[in-house]
Amino acid sequence: MPEARRSTGSPTVRRRELGALLRALRNERGLTVDQVAAELLCSPSKVSRMETGHRGATLRDVRDLCELYGVADDGERERLMALAREGREQGWWQSFALAHRAYVGLEQDAISLSVFQSAVVPGLLQIADYIRAIHHAGIPRLDDAAIEERVEERHKRQQILNGENPPKIEIILDEAVLHRPLGGLGVMSRQLDHLIETAGRPNVTVRVVPYSIGAHPALESNFTILEFSGQAPTIVHAEGLAGQLYLERQQDVDRYALALQMLRDLALNPKESVQIITKIRDSYTSE
Repeated sequence: MPEARRSTGSPTVRRRELGALLRALRNERGLTVDQVAAELLCSPSKVSRMETGHRGATLRDVRDLCELYGVADDGERERLMALAREGREQGWWQSFALAHRAYVGLEQDAISLSVFQSAVVPGLLQIADYIRAIHHAGIPRLDDAAIEERVEERHKRQQILNGENPPKIEIILDEAVLHRPLGGLGVMSRQLDHLIETAGRPNVTVRVVPYSIGAHPALESNFTILEFSGQAPTIVHAEGLAGQLYLERQQDVDRYALALQMLRDLALNPKESVQIITKIRDSYTSE
């Protein structure tokens, strides 16, 4: 497990941490979701959404659940109440019109991010012109103001790289990412420069899966595995044209963890990866 970093207090993660604790308390008491819902006079879906962190629990919800679960310790009650309060705060990313606000909220508080990308450089390592090139080709087509908002959002996200005790970040790229000149040769040269520079940080590892290995276990998938301190469970974020998936069932997390390990084994080591990135960067510079 990576060294714990200082929490940013992300409300997204606080809701998930509270939900995990509430689910554990329910299971310890041998109660079903339906039984809890009947006691609280609410729908089972409300209880489920509180336990998964998709809905913030109110202070009244927590008080009633503490009574139902027999939580008598004042310190434990206050811990749950504090998580409920923090889970209802607003993160900076919630002011942006983003489809992936939930992901940003998770990313901001993760202690470890393991990313595989087959098509583009991951958002945490993208430069401004590269971001613009991605969104100019996107569906639906964004106007210039909306694209500049995406640039600002990525810049804010990237601040976690510069904070105290930043997260451990592992990036595995299909070699195709390096050969796709988004924004033109000049933009791609600068983007690969930035990738090389970031790979030199002590908390960042970059590996490239070369064309020469042929098939690999994530040919049709892009994903990120996020780990957290505290009680918030590990989650897998997978995305594509059809939308985003958030997976936290242990069997799903294990499947992606296995794919990640296989990709590590197939990829070039970090030194060799920087060498191939540099070689491809130089090809853009010379043209």
